[in-house]
Amino acid sequence: MNFALSQEQEMLVESVKSFVERELLPHEERVDRADAVPPELADEIRRKALDAGFYAFNMPEEVGGGGLDHVAQALVERELAKCSWALHVFVARPSKILMACEGGQRDDYLLPCVRGEKTDCFALTEPGAGSDANAIKTRARRDGDDFVLNGSKHFISHAGQADFAIVFAVTDTYEYQGKPRNAVTAFLVDRDTPGLSMRRGPRCVSNRGYHTYELFLDDCRVPASKVLGEVGKGWEVANAWLTAGRVMVAANCVGQAQRALELSLGWAADRRQFGKPIGTNQGVSFKLADMATEIRAAELLTLHSAWKMDQGSMTDGEAGMAKLFASEVLGRVADEAVQIFGGMGLMDEGPIERIWRNARIERIWEGTSEIQRHIISRELLRPMLR
Repeated sequence: MNFALSQEQEMLVESVKSFVERELLPHEERVDRADAVPPELADEIRRKALDAGFYAFNMPEEVGGGGLDHVAQALVERELAKCSWALHVFVARPSKILMACEGGQRDDYLLPCVRGEKTDCFALTEPGAGSDANAIKTRARRDGDDFVLNGSKHFISHAGQADFAIVFAVTDTYEYQGKPRNAVTAFLVDRDTPGLSMRRGPRCVSNRGYHTYELFLDDCRVPASKVLGEVGKGWEVANAWLTAGRVMVAANCVGQAQRALELSLGWAADRRQFGKPIGTNQGVSFKLADMATEIRAAELLTLHSAWKMDQGSMTDGEAGMAKLFASEVLGRVADEAVQIFGGMGLMDEGPIERIWRNARIERIWEGTSEIQRHIISRELLRPMLR
């Protein structure tokens, strides 16, 4: 079993690392304080990412994307995550669900997103349907050649910058094992569609400058030609993207944890108390050892999951393991980094408190830790309960 990165992978990592250090990190503190990314900076990052060949690295080469395999994608995500989401989101990764586009949808949505001409947002979560996605209440009623959508969404990331939303709505109900279930359909809804409105959601302490929005659909009429995939089969087009996304969240967590460790090592070597560097005290050095060990384990678990995706053998439970473990490792590492920095760890003059704040969301979005444990345990028990 070969754990070494190839020469091409090493070069990719170094290129992305250099991009982050040169084009993203210098703006991080300013964006965090302002809780906003200036439009001109967003355009500049997008243009430079396109020029560098990083834009849409997650999309297949056949549609103009980077064509990277999942291991390489995880490596890129790991490096991008060393800067906050508010900035590295503009090195765009269009929703892979757009590969379900057919006919004119490819020219109107998929290809413009890959070229950096349009951006999308993923609109699934609702006020009463977070972890229980099947409980969504947004409805789509067929009316001739159109569907009429009514309902609301919240916690929709980056919707304020999106040209269109991938909206999930109930189009029918059916019975499964004696219980009613929703048949859900995905729709491509343009930002300027009559009946669609949005507003900035509650302010979040994590990833300042990367905002969530509330979407409202009030008799929003969408042509049937805007159905993504098939009517009633929205989960089929969503699930593959959601599962793969959890591995990429894990890679993001690993990158954030690595940055926290690097900063902690520098502080432990330079900060002196009682006439010597604090890193020479076991109370600090053992923390560093534990941080490094857990990060390495999270990284290997994440890359192994990405490798299994490339082999076509990854299960939902394995993706859940990567997301669960990496996000919880990040939480512990960020907390220990604050402890090593002491009072300075909570001051906003440095990045540690920002990493600490940003880390907390990772155990919630893309499926909470509790949901991941449910997925993992269900997969373990299923063969024994048949």
